[in-house]
Amino acid sequence: MSTLLRRLRPDPYVLALLATVGVAALAPASGAGATVADSVTDVAIAGLFFLYGARLSSRAVLDGLKHWRLHVVVFLCTFALFPLLGLGANLLVPVVLTPALYSGVLFLCTLPSTVQSSIAFTATAGGNVASAICSASLSNMAGIALTPLLVALLMGGDGGGISASSVLSLVFQLLLPFVVGHLSRRWIGDGIERHKKVLSYYDRGSILLIVYVAFSKSMAGGIWQQIGVLQLAALFAVIAVLLTAVLLITRGAARVLGFDRGDEKAIVFCGSVKSLATGLPIANVLFPSTLVGLVVLPVMLYHLTQLIVCAVLAQRQGSAAEPQRAPEPEVAAAR
Repeated sequence: MSTLLRRLRPDPYVLALLATVGVAALAPASGAGATVADSVTDVAIAGLFFLYGARLSSRAVLDGLKHWRLHVVVFLCTFALFPLLGLGANLLVPVVLTPALYSGVLFLCTLPSTVQSSIAFTATAGGNVASAICSASLSNMAGIALTPLLVALLMGGDGGGISASSVLSLVFQLLLPFVVGHLSRRWIGDGIERHKKVLSYYDRGSILLIVYVAFSKSMAGGIWQQIGVLQLAALFAVIAVLLTAVLLITRGAARVLGFDRGDEKAIVFCGSVKSLATGLPIANVLFPSTLVGLVVLPVMLYHLTQLIVCAVLAQRQGSAAEPQRAPEPEVAAAR
């Protein structure tokens, strides 16, 4: 019974995300406060990507590249399978999804994989952790460039796309801090490893700030007047079907291609999850303030769903395989 209660215990970070949306609905940033919040958010986003770059080990990436077949499968699942499924969801507009919510679902499908969460799930399930580290890192790094390009290709006329100003914002807010962070790793890498837990609070706090500012802006645009309870329920159903389909397809593809069970688990957990931490800053740059709240809503909902579903799957697979104990997946929820 105690084990069951631990599994059913809500993740504090998930509760914090929901609470942040509630605070934004009741007390949105406005006027001078909104201007300050925007500036602080820009700095926080740059800091996030600086830390992402500093944490990325070039040696780990180079070592992991040896398992190139696995990485190709994960890459195609993340940046080809998902966008194709997202395009297929256009059939649900406008009966099931509103155009704005569909934009959010399609944006979700362009995002890279998580890093910490996919690694934690793979470790808990007893999968190939080394390959998961490499695949997730490569996906996240590639996503900084590929996600905006996919958004421009798939959503150019629907409120998202690449303009001269958005390119500059992407370079100075995301790409440049990432590169500087990675180049600085030789001097600050050890310190970052020693203070990993403290820095995780910065990660999560930054994401909560981005969520607050995004929903504050959307409150000004009347977000809750644009979506009702039935539309929210329909969105959740679409998200659940999307996650289920990708989990089944990734597992089937791994088996058809002859991967062993350890590799299969890495493919499933790296190929089916999406990065909230990368997605929110990119959405903040690419989409107008009145639309960004509705766009990130499917991303947040998918993030919460993947945490719950993948945690349960990883624990069951890990119990069956009796792997060495791994960190709890909830610790990795930030990305």
